Amino acid sequence: MSERGPFGVHDRPEPGPVRRPAPPPPPPAPPARRSGVTWILGVATLLAIAYITLNSLRTEGPGSRGLDPGTPLPPFAMPLALSSLTGDANVATRPGSGPEGERPACKVRGPDVLNSCELAERGPVVLAFFAPQEPCEKQVDVVERIRARFPDVSFAAVAIRGDRDAVRKVVREHGWKLPVGHDEDGAVANQYAVALCPTITFAYEGGRVQGTTLRLQGESAVATRVEQLRRGP
Repeated sequence: MSERGPFGVHDRPEPGPVRRPAPPPPPPAPPARRSGVTWILGVATLLAIAYITLNSLRTEGPGSRGLDPGTPLPPFAMPLALSSLTGDANVATRPGSGPEGERPACKVRGPDVLNSCELAERGPVVLAFFAPQEPCEKQVDVVERIRARFPDVSFAAVAIRGDRDAVRKVVREHGWKLPVGHDEDGAVANQYAVALCPTITFAYEGGRVQGTTLRLQGESAVATRVEQLRRGP
């Protein structure tokens, strides 16, 4: 029976040629499996980038200026490099501070100890941070040469990490007579915002920071800063 629509018998269009649907695209190939070594290298790269970024922030950002002028010297007590005393530096500000120290650092004193509070009590402070490498050692040489001209100023140096015997060897080879402390775990360098060496922290008598230098300074430049310290803020 013919089916009529509103436009006549053949209301529906004549069927055209049958078109077969296009075959579906093949499924995507599974991603190549990365070896464990590749994955580890990728993680290591990310960690390295993170470290460099952090170090750059400390070097080029506020940390590279060292301590802010006008702030007090963070207290520390550490073994003198040439002594038989061993251990990490004490940076505690109150009793029972755990890893920082069980006693406040200012109270830890003795013939084998370099104590920042004791240095500041004696007069203005010139504190050179170094690692056993040539530019940093040269800076301590400069400080050593001028310190005799300023007997009322406390000069000292801090070896950042490094092998204790290697630090002792450097001190003896250069003939330094100023006290040299050993910051075995780098806690003091962290407290003083030391991101590179050579770095010198200058402070007025009593321990108020005057400023910090971040590159090798000659004798004249260091002497000028010391004269400023002696005049006071």
